[in-house]
Order: sequence, then C-alpha cells, then structure tokens
Amino acid sequence: MQPLTWDRRPDGLRAPAMICAFRGWNDAGEAASSAVSFLADSLGARRFASLDSEEFYDFQANRPTIRLDPSDRREIEWPTVEISEARAPRAPRDLVLVQGVEPSMRWRSFSTHIVDLAEALGVQVVVSLGSLLGDVPHTRPVAMTGHASDPALLERLGLPSTRYEGPTGIVGVVHAACAEAGLPAASLWAAVPHYVASASNPKAALALLRRVEGLVGVSVDVSELEAATADYERQVGLAVQSDADIQAFVERLEQAADSEEHPDEGDVTSGDVLAREFQRFLRQRGPEGR
Repeated sequence: MQPLTWDRRPDGLRAPAMICAFRGWNDAGEAASSAVSFLADSLGARRFASLDSEEFYDFQANRPTIRLDPSDRREIEWPTVEISEARAPRAPRDLVLVQGVEPSMRWRSFSTHIVDLAEALGVQVVVSLGSLLGDVPHTRPVAMTGHASDPALLERLGLPSTRYEGPTGIVGVVHAACAEAGLPAASLWAAVPHYVASASNPKAALALLRRVEGLVGVSVDVSELEAATADYERQVGLAVQSDADIQAFVERLEQAADSEEHPDEGDVTSGDVLAREFQRFLRQRGPEGR
C-alpha cells in the first residue's frame, strides 16, 4: 500500500504554495503548528490526502488516542500528517497545507513523498515553519530567523539567515529534500521564551503567520490571534511580576535583547532553574495561568 492516501485530487490550484508545520521537536510553544492551523481555519481548508501512520510512526513514542464519536462509539485516532487545500480567491495563489505530528522514522522516505506531492500539484514554493526555545523575553518582538534555497528567496524573507549547525528535525530534512529536488524552499523560525515553554505561544504563531503572508501573498484576518497574543502577554506578565527572581531574570533578557547581546553562561544556567520554577507556577495557576 502506498503511504500517501488520496481522498480526492484537488483541481485548479493557482500557483500553489505549500506550507508545512509538524508538532513535536520543531514546534516550541506550538507556534508553528498553531500558525498553520489558523491559516487552515481562516481559509476553510479541506483535506484531500494523508500519509499512512503505520509507515512513519513509533506508536510508543506517539501514541494513538481514543475519542468518543457523536454516538458515543469509541474511535482510535492515529498520529498522522494531513494535507489540505486552501483556496484564497482574493490572493494571487492558493495554498497546500501540510500539518501533523513529526514522524518517528523513515524521514528520507517521508520527505520524498512530500516532494513528490508538491511536484504533482505544481507547487511553486515550499515554506516550512518551526519554533525553538531561546533566551528571549516575552515582552519584546518575536526574534525570527530563516533560510532559503536561493539568495532571491532569502532576500524576500527579509530575515537574518541562520548559521545554526547541530541536530535537526523533520522541518530541516523536508527543507533540504525540497532544495535538492530544485523546488524553491524557505524555512521560517520563531524564538519562544524558554522560561514559559509549557504554554502555547500565540505571539510567536502570529509572527510566523505575518512572515508567511509577506512571502506567499496570502492574507487572513488575524484579529483573533492578536487578541490571544494580548492575553498571553498579560497572563505571562502577571506571573512574572509575582516572583522577584523571575522578574529580574526577564529584565536581564530584555537588556540583552535591546543591546542585541546574549546573556553570559551564568545567566543562562540560572535561567534554566528559574524556567522550571516558572512553568511549575503556571501549572499551579490552572487553566487561567496557561
């Protein structure tokens, strides 16, 4: 059986751009996956294909879940990747959205299927989204980096190119596979404050979405996400103010961000300790704190 399962074949996609995000290691604060989900909801995206979970997932690492359907029958939902079409009549192009859980294995085969799908649909550019934990304050604009398969596309990103070397996730592998296949590809990354890693971060999701809009020319109403961002900043601000040590640490991060410097090694170490305490504090606050 082929891993790629088609529900139907989308017709008439106009100069499509493919936008990818995967929950897991590449998705700090759920920022990348939230950005793509928001796009899908805003544009009324419809699924047309999926990748078979049996081929790519370790179910002990990414366990299936049980849900009750409207008739109270038990159903198993398997971790997977879904592919949807999103029509944008007022924009110059339509979108193909790829979202799901980061696969556990066979990343090269997985990436090949993504590339083959993009080529079959006539995709003109592939944009992968990621978010990472960083020594950044929640009070400043979201720090963004990116890279692209060619200099012209990198210039359109309007971001500093990342010089990162080290372990990568499926986002990096898919980007490399697209570049090797000659598909124009760009990757956008948002930094999420590591001291509030356990909370969803709509501010970073909004920053990613704004960059996607500028890159592919498809815009959506983000007022709901802006409201969620304001609430996020308020809740985190209240939590920070409740602890003098955490507040002092955030102030050091603010000073470093304003001077475009990085905290020294001692600050980072103490910050890790404070981050654990801060996340525990948020959990104790319950749903309002999260």
